[in-house]
Amino acid sequence: MNYLFKALNDETRRQILELLKEKNMTAGEIADAFNITKPSISHHLDILKRADLVTSEKDGQFITYSINTTILEDVLQWILTLKK
Repeated sequence: MNYLFKALNDETRRQILELLKEKNMTAGEIADAFNITKPSISHHLDILKRADLVTSEKDGQFITYSINTTILEDVLQWILTLKK
């Protein structure tokens, strides 16, 4: 769960999740939405993958990323148990 909170602690990674909420995207498509280098985007995507917030699938020479809502549902359930 530490990876999850580390991943969510960064504004750029939260913005990437917002993009992926709308549709699956390649790293290049994600990078085009930001004014930072492609290696930086790759670093952010790696952190999101380690936190299980995104999944990736190789499609030819491209890798398509998608949001993993299951982990978010698990975290929300855990947070709700703290309220009791």
